[in-house]
Amino acid sequence: TGPMSLECSGNLLRITLNAEYFEDKYLSIFVVDQSGTAWELDEAMAAKCGYTVTYNPWRSIEFRASALSCHSHLQKDVFTITIQIKASHTPDMSSATRHLKNASCHYDLWSPRELICESNYMEVSVKREVPQVIKDFLEDEPEDWTLLFPEAKAEEASIWQIVFHQPEEKRALLVSNAWSAGYWLNTTDSRVLLRVPYTAAQVQLVEVGVLLQAQQADRLRVSNQMPSLQGQGITFSVLRSSTFYKYQWVILMVDTAVACPVDGVDYMNKTITWTVPKYVPPLSAGVTSFKDVLVEAGVDLRKLSAKEMASRKYVLLNELKAITVKIPIGAEGGYYKTSVSNGQLGIKYTINLFLEHQWEDNKWRQTKHTIIKEIETPFEEAEVAITNNLNLSARLMNVTVGTFLPDVELLNLIIEGISVAVPEAVQHGYLIDRTIYANRSKAYIIQVPLDAPSVQKEYMREDMRAYTLNVTLTFITYPSRETFVVPVTVLSAVKDAVLPSARGFCDGRNLHLIITHGNVDQNWLPFISDWHLTQEAAEKYNYVLRDNGTHLAISVPFLSPHVSYEGFHTSAIKASFHLTLKDGITLAQRTDFSVSCIFSPSELIQCLPNGTVIITAIKLVGGEDLDTALLVLGDRQCKPSLVTERTATFKFNVNTCGTIRKFNNTTMTYENEVLYFRPGNDTPIYQLKFLCSYAVKETADVRYESKKNPPPSIKPGFGCLSLSLKLFKEKSYSEPYKESEYPVIKYLREALYFEIELIQPKDTRLDLILDDCWATNSQSQDSRPQWHILIHGCESNKDSYRTIFHKVNYSLRVKFPQHFKRFEVRMLSFVQGTSLLQE
Repeated sequence: TGPMSLECSGNLLRITLNAEYFEDKYLSIFVVDQSGTAWELDEAMAAKCGYTVTYNPWRSIEFRASALSCHSHLQKDVFTITIQIKASHTPDMSSATRHLKNASCHYDLWSPRELICESNYMEVSVKREVPQVIKDFLEDEPEDWTLLFPEAKAEEASIWQIVFHQPEEKRALLVSNAWSAGYWLNTTDSRVLLRVPYTAAQVQLVEVGVLLQAQQADRLRVSNQMPSLQGQGITFSVLRSSTFYKYQWVILMVDTAVACPVDGVDYMNKTITWTVPKYVPPLSAGVTSFKDVLVEAGVDLRKLSAKEMASRKYVLLNELKAITVKIPIGAEGGYYKTSVSNGQLGIKYTINLFLEHQWEDNKWRQTKHTIIKEIETPFEEAEVAITNNLNLSARLMNVTVGTFLPDVELLNLIIEGISVAVPEAVQHGYLIDRTIYANRSKAYIIQVPLDAPSVQKEYMREDMRAYTLNVTLTFITYPSRETFVVPVTVLSAVKDAVLPSARGFCDGRNLHLIITHGNVDQNWLPFISDWHLTQEAAEKYNYVLRDNGTHLAISVPFLSPHVSYEGFHTSAIKASFHLTLKDGITLAQRTDFSVSCIFSPSELIQCLPNGTVIITAIKLVGGEDLDTALLVLGDRQCKPSLVTERTATFKFNVNTCGTIRKFNNTTMTYENEVLYFRPGNDTPIYQLKFLCSYAVKETADVRYESKKNPPPSIKPGFGCLSLSLKLFKEKSYSEPYKESEYPVIKYLREALYFEIELIQPKDTRLDLILDDCWATNSQSQDSRPQWHILIHGCESNKDSYRTIFHKVNYSLRVKFPQHFKRFEVRMLSFVQGTSLLQE
């Protein structure tokens, strides 16, 4: 309970920092010496002084210390260590809170030699003994020795130097030099201590062959000789050294060799197998006999009984040649942590095993070898589950990403190529939530409106639209600070598609097609067959093409290259215009519209008063292979004066080209025909008869008067209009401010999103046009001062921050987009002189 807890385990103690208490905080760990001075712990100091700090993402942060650590206070059989924890919410540790922990542990079972293999250091301590003959010699007239050697005082002892045994040489260092090199040497009332980091220069890697060792150990019992090990096996970090210390006027030497296993771990069949040789040559110099005393194992410095190990399916084998520990991967006592390899997310199983081996031999009597081994399984790739729970009523994509281990945090999002920090995601319409489960694993929930700009919308079929969310999430792991990305692509099919609709009509000379946009055709393009109808292309053929955001209007003349003709009779021509809408990306055909009208044939013929006839013959549907250049009149020598792919125009006098003249009392009629013959065939396959009639006698009085054209005018209309002006919370225009939320607090230059709606009447022929819009300093619209936002429907050019118009698309709320107008202005304030008007 509380922020810290203590556990004692022999010559080691463990202080556990509560993960929930210190979560989301920056920590600094200090060790307090007996004078009250606090020393901040770093990696070098920890390895030199006998401290270890580990981070467990599921449970806690651990601080472990040796009983003989640098700042430990030894008193009889109790050792005491004091640590101080500083915790802050900021990396500069400002306003940090301090937590002091005074930890004491009882330990009175010191063996003549004790070895500790921690994750960051090796430690050996041996009992400091003085041979009896020297003790007797010193007790004989001790005052004489004191007079001769003043520095030799009773019960005083200090380390003088250490000698390292290496294959090529022996190297001696004084204590001060050894300290500078990262070693720690010290004496207590009863022991000589050496501690060395694994990275020290004199540390060697030595391979110990388990099988060969066992065979020679068998021979040892017969020949009584120490085995000479050769061959490959398990690697040990070894430091062979002799420590010399002064006892009064005598210099004594002790063997301070230490060896710790580096590897020996295998992973097979979902099981961790850790093998530790029993007999390590550097620890057995001069030894001729061995005897096991005790082998115990556990987790996190806690020894486990045989029953506990069996319940966890652990196996501890104490064999002749080695000690073997087997742990099922994922078993109780270990934990999973997140790992990243080449940007790929994965997991590793970690367990902090504890092994204590005690044996007796003829040199040391008893040795206690404590090994703490943090084992981490190889990288195993992990998949990230992504679940989409569409909230159709709220029109929200509700995406769950994960589950993740506790050591993972969401760092940022990449939205449409832009990196966005998590707190800023709400400005893009993204609401991020984190769910933490009972075992402290977590998942992230992302809520995005279907109408968010970054959500892609695509028409599927009939009334279905596909909404696609493409966002990349960047995560970071702690404490390793590795990053990995999770691409999130979620598709939702929604029955909300509104297809474009069209109506067509004709006047005397043109065909008109007006298409009302739906909510799926924002990126659809108009095509005539395979010809993209752009504004430039339309102008080339004198077509009219207009798009106001809600409607697309196209007008083409009756005689146009893209109009087809059929049902040709003496009294009527059926003209049709076809338009296709295609996907702007794939060019797949989405829908098509057409308008057909009946025109009078008189549109094709002009009978001029001077007797000149101009007639245009047109190619009909079904006659696509007809060559208009081969069309002729009644006199086959009369050929067209102007030819296009679809038309042929003839210009001739009524007295030529085989024209037949007929009379009656009042009119004179001229008849001819346009013909098309296939080569070698005198029967026409195309025949267009026409006539021109003239009055025999007619008098016409013509009066001419020049007048200026009157100016255009708009005829006023009268009726009741119901309108609304609303302020919305964000650019998506999904939620307006309610009456209860006013007054709304906004800051200078913060965006304000306004919407004006024509509520009644619901007449699709009406368009809402904004003329003037202005801001006042009070609720009276006529009060002064005023600031103009729109002037005659345009943004004010006096404003540094121009008004921005937003397009209105069809939605469930917006049935008639032409009845809405939306614009964005920046928050302003009125001033008078240099004073700010606060109303």
